[in-house]
Amino acid sequence: MNPIKNWKRSLRRYALVVSVVAGSIISLSFVEDYFFEVSKNLDIFTTLFRDVNVYYVDSIQPGDLMKKGIDAMLRSLDPYTVFIPESEIEDYRMTHISAEYGGIGALVHERNGEVEVSEVYEGFPAQKADVRVGDIITMVNGITTKSRNVDDVTNFMKGQKGTTVTITVRREGVAEPLEKSIVRDEIKFKNVPYFGMVSPNTGYIKLTQFLENSSDEVRSALVTLKQNPEMKYVILDLRGNGGGLLKEAVEIVNLFVDKGQKIVSQRGKVKEMNMEYFAGKTAVDRDIPLAVLVDRGSASASEIVTGAMQELDRGVIIGQRTFGKGLVQQTYNLSYNTLLKVTIAKYYTPSGRCIQALDYSHRNADGSVEKVPDSLISEFKTKDGRVVYDGSGIFPDLYTEPVHYSSLSQALVRNYLIFDFANQYFRNHSSISSAKEFSLSPQDYNDFVNFLNGKKYDYTNKSEKALESFKDAAEKDQHFDALEPEYNELKKKMDDYKKQDIRNHDDEVRRILENEIVSRYYYQKGRLEASFKYDVEVKKALDVLSDATKYASILRGDGPYKVIGKPGSEMQAKAASDAAFDEDDN
Repeated sequence: MNPIKNWKRSLRRYALVVSVVAGSIISLSFVEDYFFEVSKNLDIFTTLFRDVNVYYVDSIQPGDLMKKGIDAMLRSLDPYTVFIPESEIEDYRMTHISAEYGGIGALVHERNGEVEVSEVYEGFPAQKADVRVGDIITMVNGITTKSRNVDDVTNFMKGQKGTTVTITVRREGVAEPLEKSIVRDEIKFKNVPYFGMVSPNTGYIKLTQFLENSSDEVRSALVTLKQNPEMKYVILDLRGNGGGLLKEAVEIVNLFVDKGQKIVSQRGKVKEMNMEYFAGKTAVDRDIPLAVLVDRGSASASEIVTGAMQELDRGVIIGQRTFGKGLVQQTYNLSYNTLLKVTIAKYYTPSGRCIQALDYSHRNADGSVEKVPDSLISEFKTKDGRVVYDGSGIFPDLYTEPVHYSSLSQALVRNYLIFDFANQYFRNHSSISSAKEFSLSPQDYNDFVNFLNGKKYDYTNKSEKALESFKDAAEKDQHFDALEPEYNELKKKMDDYKKQDIRNHDDEVRRILENEIVSRYYYQKGRLEASFKYDVEVKKALDVLSDATKYASILRGDGPYKVIGKPGSEMQAKAASDAAFDEDDN
């Protein structure tokens, strides 16, 4: 054998061994340095916390101080990594795992120093005991509610299933207080509060959260709807659904797609926690035309479902861009019955895109967070080749303009005038037509206008704000004196026009009024059914589902449907405009 070749081979082996050993030393050194930093800073934190508690001039509550420190530390990471103390465990479980407790099934709010019933849930003890929206709760179990906050009163009404709570209420139009003894029951809110037919051939399923059993509830709704031989299409409504349990999202997608289809994956720093989720069961229906409704309130698990449906070309997505939460959390038990919910990974749709919209890993100097820039957004493709993008939520296949309410409508709601008129209407009308058919007559609306006489509901609309901004700028530029006559004339015209707002916005105000009035008779289901006739996304879904050619062309990606949500496109510009409008309103 050639000695030169042997020497070269030996040299390569030596270099490989040296590089492996050096890499191991460097890796080991990095690990040791990292854990030394952790240990060092834990020691600093412990001694600092001890000395502040010992030496600080005033008395300190150690638990409160520690909670504030932990919250501030975790807040620097992302909004979803949080510490849950023992006192908040039950609230956390009810919000994130199972919305279940012992109570009467009514919501209350504080108004003018009193506690008022704001919502009564159908089928629960409060409704069965004829507690009504607008009732003022004056006593609970003989304890006055005066000077009590809403949380206190709510906690008084909660309790073990089967126990009795006695409440005293004052009701408009009833001279004497009403005392009601109510047996508490298990209050468990459904993930699917409503399903039914929105047209002779279209089923509709409203999913509001992804807590325990949500997939079973969607399955039950779908199976029930399929028993109607006339049903040919399905609408799944995820608007306003902020998410919940990932496994429930996977199983809901599985109701509509073939066994074995990849639905979502999660990847993070700890490789052992990287997982892929596939459809593991036979679909309930993998062929029925499907529309999924989304908006900016659709987040997390809603986006897992939406992203999978879009990328598997299983259904048409309708509405506005979703929130853009692509972070996965897991909960860990800590000492003293406390919990840590920590972000462990990012989740990825079947094509491999992450739809997280805000980059928490690269904060600005002031602590603010920026959206993922267009330059870092990548292109992906659906199963049949449509182009989609990561980094900015899920863009719908068909965009619809979101509903924005006028300053007038917001003022009427904020000042409880819609609320109070609905209560008055309920007292004066023993019954109304069905929720889907009910509409206010012109005389009813005139009654509402007259009801507003003498009521206070001040508001400033956008044009008024713009006019005041113009005045401020003109004064700073020392031009206002010359422009004041024109300003005063324009302001008078605006004031005159504003007086007619209740007529100018009658369609909008009428919709809100009808919705509120219907809820007094038909509760939450009625509120939803009353909205169908005005619902832009539902109407769009009905149009698309009934047009087989258009439905198929969208899923194939024909023409304008080939590229969805391209950075710099009209759809993305509209989504950005919607977000800015919402932030401005808030």
